[in-house]
Amino acid sequence: MPFDRSIKIAPSILSADFANFGAEIRAIEAQGADWVHVDVMDGHFVPNLTFGPMAVKAFRPHVKTVMDVHLMIAPVDPYIDAYAEAGADVLTAHVEAGPHIHRTLQAIRGAGMKAGVALNPGTPAEAVAHLLDLADLVCVMTVNPGFGGQKFIDMTSKVRALRAMIGDRPVHIEIDGGVDPVTAPLVAAAGADVLVAGSAVFKGGSVDAPEVYGRNIEAIRAAAAA
Repeated sequence: MPFDRSIKIAPSILSADFANFGAEIRAIEAQGADWVHVDVMDGHFVPNLTFGPMAVKAFRPHVKTVMDVHLMIAPVDPYIDAYAEAGADVLTAHVEAGPHIHRTLQAIRGAGMKAGVALNPGTPAEAVAHLLDLADLVCVMTVNPGFGGQKFIDMTSKVRALRAMIGDRPVHIEIDGGVDPVTAPLVAAAGADVLVAGSAVFKGGSVDAPEVYGRNIEAIRAAAAA
């Protein structure tokens, strides 16, 4: 994963057809997805249940780009090795999910993955100020995590603060929640470079009409670039 700050679109497969994940992943990548975002939820840290390590392992052979695994679970540390073995390229943990986030980020890197740290909307940018040398990605939640399709919460001031803190470090700023062609330019202008989009990518398309995914991805990318 060579580092660059170009805009990357990371469709969230939480919005894909659950009965057809392999084909859905291949379709979004063929239509221009840069990363594939996998939302892991435990029904405890967030009010929903989604994927575990076995599901992520099943997705892995279909992902040819970057598999970006977002852990919305607590605790995180007991599961790091399982997600490494499942093939995650990036593993993101929430700063709110446990008391020892430094140890968590060190363990993620130690398992051979890129380490991400996520911030809920109510958590200030300063919460990661002392983590930036251990992180490869900061994920700014622009919804309260747990469900797809929520309304965007404006976190552009937080993104700008993070961009200033990061400076020239090779750390991505990812936006997760409510990203579409209207909100993408706001966060891109503030300094974000990885845009997670679920319903905005998958709406109106299918594996039988994948060109719709392509148009949706390009619309988000073009809006962010503008």
